[in-house]
Amino acid sequence: MNSEIVKEISLNLNISEKQVLTTLKMLEEGNTIPFIARYRKEATGNLAEEEIKAIGEVYEYQVNLLKRKEDVIRLIDEKGLLTDELKSEIMKATKLIEVEDLYRPYKEKKKTKATEAIKNGLEPLAKMIMSCPLNGNISTMASKFINYKVKDEQEAITGAKYIIAEWISDNASYRKYIRNTMYKNGTLITKKKKDAKDENKTYEMYYDYSEAVSKIKPHRILAVNRAEKEGVISVKIDVDKERIINFLEKKNIKNDNSFCAVYIKEAIEDSYKRLIFPSVEREVRSDLTEKGTLSAIENFGKNLEALLLTPPMKEKVVLAFDPGYVNGCKIAVIDKTGKYLDSCVIKPFLNNITEERLKSCKDKIADLVKKYNVDIIAIGNGTASRESEAFCADLIKEYNLSCKYVIVSEAGASIYSASKLAIEEFPDLEVEKRSAVSIGRRLQDPLSELVKVPPEGIGVGLYQHDVAGKKLSESLDFVVSKAVNSVGVNINTASSALLKYVSGLTKKNIDKIIDYRNSHGKISSRNEIKKQKLLTDKTYEQAIGFLRITEGDNILDETAIHPESYDVALKLLNELGFTLKDVGTEMLISRLTNINTEEYTKKLNTDVYTLEDVIENLKKPNRDPRDEMPQPILKSDILKIEDLKPGMKLQGTVRNVVDFGAFIDIGLHNDGLVHISKISKDYVKHPSDVLSVGDIVDCYVEEVFKDKEKVSLSLIKE
Repeated sequence: MNSEIVKEISLNLNISEKQVLTTLKMLEEGNTIPFIARYRKEATGNLAEEEIKAIGEVYEYQVNLLKRKEDVIRLIDEKGLLTDELKSEIMKATKLIEVEDLYRPYKEKKKTKATEAIKNGLEPLAKMIMSCPLNGNISTMASKFINYKVKDEQEAITGAKYIIAEWISDNASYRKYIRNTMYKNGTLITKKKKDAKDENKTYEMYYDYSEAVSKIKPHRILAVNRAEKEGVISVKIDVDKERIINFLEKKNIKNDNSFCAVYIKEAIEDSYKRLIFPSVEREVRSDLTEKGTLSAIENFGKNLEALLLTPPMKEKVVLAFDPGYVNGCKIAVIDKTGKYLDSCVIKPFLNNITEERLKSCKDKIADLVKKYNVDIIAIGNGTASRESEAFCADLIKEYNLSCKYVIVSEAGASIYSASKLAIEEFPDLEVEKRSAVSIGRRLQDPLSELVKVPPEGIGVGLYQHDVAGKKLSESLDFVVSKAVNSVGVNINTASSALLKYVSGLTKKNIDKIIDYRNSHGKISSRNEIKKQKLLTDKTYEQAIGFLRITEGDNILDETAIHPESYDVALKLLNELGFTLKDVGTEMLISRLTNINTEEYTKKLNTDVYTLEDVIENLKKPNRDPRDEMPQPILKSDILKIEDLKPGMKLQGTVRNVVDFGAFIDIGLHNDGLVHISKISKDYVKHPSDVLSVGDIVDCYVEEVFKDKEKVSLSLIKE
């Protein structure tokens, strides 16, 4: 491994070189990020999954950067133009764009005005002009270069200026200066196009807008890009051109008194306008887009992780309510384990519906609630969700039902319901009813159900459709994998969609596990997986700690303790005078709470991280990190916008966190918006530092816009 790259990563991520080297070595050996983060804490110094991922990514970038440097050095050397100084500059470059700037003058060029002028023999004239002579005149100089390709003096001067313009454009240090100036002092300006169509005034803010390039927020970059793409606005970066031209003149005009100075000035003007500015503006805008994209992906990832880790509503019979107008509401009942029981379709929201028809709809639902002892009605948050909420609230009152209702995100349910997996799960159900089942299961176990939908289909981001597909998918897959492995998976009940995200498992492994389950029934121990060779030794090592076996032969198989640490767990129990039968009991919990970890680390010849992990799991063998989070808000009545007054205190659920604030479901048709400035009295750099999707918060009504059916909220108690 390249020691310079390791040093660079160590400095950038503020961790030791040893941590970087150890992590890279483990990644190179085929260890997965979840495995390293969970079971190799001692080796990495307890690095988080994000840090391990960053080490791998930065190393890959640096390796590719080094390869490009070596290629560029070789290509310049082959032309016989490499100097020690140039080689040193290339090797010192920290970004790919800097390497390309240095390579630009030596690159094979396509046909340009300058290459044609060089072909016509005008390069010596360009050099003469650049030398800024004081004696003689331009006419005498240029006349020497007239030939059958160059008709007159004027054509010779013009050609020479094209060559000078390209020399200036190819200079790496000039480009760097102009790029930095654009970043630090440039202004992004947007104007509405003459015949632009923006019926809903979505981009009204950008009809006549300007903001410093250095200060523009990531979400605004993506909004500007989208408005430009849709032909609503024109975009340009304004920069102090005079300052840049003066800089270039100082660098290139050796003597202001030279008769050639005026021609160099003209070449500089042409170089800047025709070659440098358009190119650097593209680079800066591309860089801004990258910044916006990374921010959007990071934001989406945080929201997705919070949604995936929403606490499950365990042991509840659910009636799932997938709202709709013309095609009706699709209803499905599922038992405590998520097994499908019954379904129907009702149409309570048709125009001019009679009282009799409406009562018939209510009777149907009330009968299902009573027949199956439904605990909760889960209402999808899509079209007609608030009408459905009012319908369910009335139903609960009128029929004196003991159940409650909750609004559930239905994002991606339609994608799942038409998928191959959904068809395999429910071959006899129509697509719409499968969607209803998915909504119900999301309440019982959000993680197990949401993994069946492509992560980018779970709309909890901002401008997610504007960001690069591959980058978004990779980032979100990492988030899902992290969530799945942090919770753990029951190998006997997990779907292939869930197993797919378990550390180290491949499709071949998953097929083998499911085939074995189908033919042999329940897997009773982790050891059985090893004996039956369902996984290779390496895959077993990577995956087994994340695969749980409940009510099996060994209670340790229910925990996140890795089999390689079973001896530590058994020795610890033995030292304390307990056995496996005592795992999870109050007596053992009490004893483990007061243990001296330093003493037992030495006694058991283990490390502190493994010991702490073992202790935690012996206390709670079935620990689910989601159980410690606040449960979704269950309701039995609705809130109307007319009920709201400024200052009123409400409880709501965070549905989406974006750069400028957060959207909170307070039970109205539209989510309320809390602006970043109203999140806390303290400075908040980004809303995600304080709020996550699924958080239940107390909020206060700031302002009510009845005509727009919108509410602005505050989390600060006045």
